Amino acid sequence: MRSLLTAVLMLSATSTLADEIWISNEKDDTISVIDIETLEVTRTLEVGERPRGITFSRDHSVLYLCASDSDTVQVIDPETGKILYELPSGEDPEQFVLHPNNKHLYIANEDDAITTVVDVETRRVIAQIDVGIEPEGMAVSPDGALSITTSETTNMAHWIDTSTNQIIANTLVDQRPRHAEFTLDGKELWVSAEIGGTISIFDVETQAEKGKISFEIQGVHKDRVQPVGFEMTKDGKYAFVALGPSNHIAVVDQKTYEVLNYILVGRRVWHMAFDRDETKLFTTNGVSGDVTVIDVEKLEPIKTIKVGRFPWGAAFRPTSG
Repeated sequence: MRSLLTAVLMLSATSTLADEIWISNEKDDTISVIDIETLEVTRTLEVGERPRGITFSRDHSVLYLCASDSDTVQVIDPETGKILYELPSGEDPEQFVLHPNNKHLYIANEDDAITTVVDVETRRVIAQIDVGIEPEGMAVSPDGALSITTSETTNMAHWIDTSTNQIIANTLVDQRPRHAEFTLDGKELWVSAEIGGTISIFDVETQAEKGKISFEIQGVHKDRVQPVGFEMTKDGKYAFVALGPSNHIAVVDQKTYEVLNYILVGRRVWHMAFDRDETKLFTTNGVSGDVTVIDVEKLEPIKTIKVGRFPWGAAFRPTSG
């Protein structure tokens, strides 16, 4: 009877575990794990040198982490926090994207001007693609047919056919492109330009530019308004754009490209991640070493959470369901 009661209690505790946000801290060589229910850091994990890009497998059974100065992608068990093994990545992996097939990682190698494609099942490099100078941003289309690499110094988005791992188009963007995302329907590609101060929007079918978003914050010098990471809501309503040293997030209408609002967050906001139902947004603020939690419905910050030094990337992990 006692063993049955213990089992029931353990099952109940497991089923009520809160979802998590995982944060890579590039100066501490750590990951901070935030409990979404309590909005507190529950674990701090030691990882490789200068962790930046961070993403989970499709089933959230493993975490992939770019340990940039260790020149590797680390594969981590999210239950135990232990590093299971490392994947080849090329030198200085910064950002990556996991193909919808859950098998291929497309990795930007900033120092080598290449995109490395790694098979996570065989743990082997299957392709290295020459791109522009200082590649950083990575994206993959919802259907998996295209991968995008942005190169900071060449000021281009490189369109890669994932069936051949060949570049099929190069499109100019504004100065120092940082991040790229496809819309959920796969019809548009958005690319942020940190120094250019804009987001360029491309028609995926033609690779032609169809729109551009600029930002202006009252009382903040334009040189400090630097778009970097961004996330789009699945309902097609908002895009939230991190504006770097301006210490603000821009709220953009996904359909009209109109800037609707600016939200003050921590210092040097870089990337972000939603919770499960997109009611909360978590931003990484590098210089202030914290995460701002934003109420998506009210479009206002509700809490600041202290993490490690120079938080960089963010990834959502459901603990059940």
